[in-house]
Amino acid sequence: MKQNLLTLFAFLSLFSANAQVAVDTTGIIGDSYNKWSIELSVGQGKGVKPYADGYFSSNPDKVFGGLQLNTFGIGARYMISPKFGVKFDFNYENFKNQSGSESLEFEMLQYRSSVQGVVNAVRLFGIEEAAGRFGLLLHGGLNFAYMQPQTVAPGHNKGRHEWNGGLIVGFSPQFRLTNSLALFADLSTMNYYRQHFNWDGSYAEGTNNLSGQQVSMTFGLSYSFGNEKIHGDWAIIQDKKDKEIAELNNRIGEIETLMNDTDKDGVPDYLDVENNSIAGVAVDTKGRMVDKNTNGVPDELEKYIDSSITNNNNSNNTTLSKNMLEQLINEGYIAVYFDKNVSQPNAASTDNIGFVLNYLRTNPTASLEISGYADEVGNNAKNEKLAANRAENVKAILVKAGINPSRLNAKGAGIDSSVDKNSEYARRLVRKAVFKITN
Repeated sequence: MKQNLLTLFAFLSLFSANAQVAVDTTGIIGDSYNKWSIELSVGQGKGVKPYADGYFSSNPDKVFGGLQLNTFGIGARYMISPKFGVKFDFNYENFKNQSGSESLEFEMLQYRSSVQGVVNAVRLFGIEEAAGRFGLLLHGGLNFAYMQPQTVAPGHNKGRHEWNGGLIVGFSPQFRLTNSLALFADLSTMNYYRQHFNWDGSYAEGTNNLSGQQVSMTFGLSYSFGNEKIHGDWAIIQDKKDKEIAELNNRIGEIETLMNDTDKDGVPDYLDVENNSIAGVAVDTKGRMVDKNTNGVPDELEKYIDSSITNNNNSNNTTLSKNMLEQLINEGYIAVYFDKNVSQPNAASTDNIGFVLNYLRTNPTASLEISGYADEVGNNAKNEKLAANRAENVKAILVKAGINPSRLNAKGAGIDSSVDKNSEYARRLVRKAVFKITN
């Protein structure tokens, strides 16, 4: 049995060293995680007491009293919840006197199993993100043992056996190698309440009868399995209440975004189909600047220009009107907008294209630069191409409306990252084409 356990342990060690598995170092967020794991371990166990005179387990001249690989174990663990679980294990142990010590020779075989509760201490204290690949399990429960003395000295009960039982407690630091495989160490102490044998195989004296102690220190591998990506020891799991609060905060954020009024025209962005209207210019219930004569110039702006021309009797009146229109165009008040992943202007932008068309017809010597933009969501190369296509499509509309293509220069201006990429309503403002008059 010992040889089989060593072979299996060596195989898993080799697997952990060579497995080409993509490791998620940050865990996952969600409710699903693997709950089962199996564990293989090897290490040292020592009977602390009782012993007959002349027998003891440690060599005082060696570190930790001397080291022996004399305990081999296999176990299974099931996590009922992210914090609590149960563990079952079986161990083979062979206790002997330390080589070179002054103890008399003895040997005790023990087959031990336990049923324990497990606490994920890292998750219990809410430090799993900070702990990263490191973990810590606390465990404790009932311990059962079958003891079989092998000492040949007289009075040491070779050939006999007894069943024993008691309590076990311990802790297991862990280090994650992959999403499914982890190294662990374990330190456990056991107290027995039915132990008649000394650890050397003789019967205990009355003062020590029915009272035994043992410690073990082991190292091993833990392998989790199931249909999910990662074991619950490592998954970053969001509490249901935290998820509800986060969803509520998102909804509040969406409502706040919906109520934004980017162009300050009194119409919230979610109702505003023309969210670049000029401040102070009258708009309808959908945020569109009022243009009853459909000449491409908002009525209030048209009245202001006419009034400026009427009230100024100098040769600069025409220049004043022209400069104001150029300012509106060059500063982005007149822009063309696009739907997500679309290179053709949306219907709400028709009036703005008409505004620019009227300017070009009125000023036949003017040239126009058209710059297309895309938002920052998605593949950068595709967004760059989309931005250029948007500018080219606006140019094509103006050419078909009678403008000489030599007066038009279309170019892709790339990605506009000036708004919050997580806000759909904000991203609408940068899926656009803007104009600049060049004379």
